[in-house]
Amino acid sequence: MVEIRKKKGESFEAMYRRFSKRMMQSKKILEAKGRKFLQPKKNKNAQKESALVGLQFKKEKEYQRKIGKLVDEPRRRW
Repeated sequence: MVEIRKKKGESFEAMYRRFSKRMMQSKKILEAKGRKFLQPKKNKNAQKESALVGLQFKKEKEYQRKIGKLVDEPRRRW
């Protein structure tokens, strides 16, 4: 739980900004937005199907890389 206390001489807006920043950093807002709409779990057949599609994409990408049509770019860290 994020806890913020008003500092001496601090305005409400400044305290609210600090609170909002802390909430963003703790990822509580993203978690709440994710829970807003219940997403049903996939059944086993749908899980298998999506896994097969992912494997197919991976194979295709690897083939493209091997024949030289796909150039590897270094991953950027933000």
